[in-house]
Amino acid sequence: IILDGNRRWARERGLDALDGHAAGVEKIRWLVEHTLRRGVGYLSLYAFSRENWARPDDEVIGLFRLLEQAIRRETPELVRQGVRVRLLGRLHELPDDLRVSIREALAATDGGSRLTLAVAFNYAGRTELVDAVRAIVDEGLPADQGDEAAIARRLYTSGIPDPDLVIRTGGELRLSTFLIWQSAYAEFCSSDVLWPDFDETTYDAALEAFARRSRRFGT
Repeated sequence: IILDGNRRWARERGLDALDGHAAGVEKIRWLVEHTLRRGVGYLSLYAFSRENWARPDDEVIGLFRLLEQAIRRETPELVRQGVRVRLLGRLHELPDDLRVSIREALAATDGGSRLTLAVAFNYAGRTELVDAVRAIVDEGLPADQGDEAAIARRLYTSGIPDPDLVIRTGGELRLSTFLIWQSAYAEFCSSDVLWPDFDETTYDAALEAFARRSRRFGT
């Protein structure tokens, strides 16, 4: 799911952008719980793009603070629910306190088996491909072994199945570099609902629409 529309949600209510981000972060708790109820085993969220660094400093810093607090607050509940957290993105570029919280959450939830929650944070699909190619070069992989499987093993999502369905909130009709390698055959659903307003009706409608689609994979 591409979580889009926090700032627009805030503007419509005469609030600051950070109020929209706070509402968006709170919505993730419900999303995880509803995903578990629906029996989905893998959920990937696009939370912060590397392009988002271009936003005002106070907004970026405030968002980092919100996420750091949320991770510390929610990790015990994620462990209880059997949710394993994965990070997709460049962890080393993040502020120290957020990096520590993420590492602690990754370690604490590593035994979760009901749901893998992959959070794309400081992520961009092209950067992911660059990092995969760099890993191949660093390892000295012979050119004749450089196939699709070799690249897939070096992506941030290694060990996670490719997505079946990509949902974008906020009405936009583009991937914005979200899992661009992995989403080659994913079904796409765009919702006009802004992320903080995303609810059970909207989520279930996307799942039901996916279930009705015939996936031919080029055949």
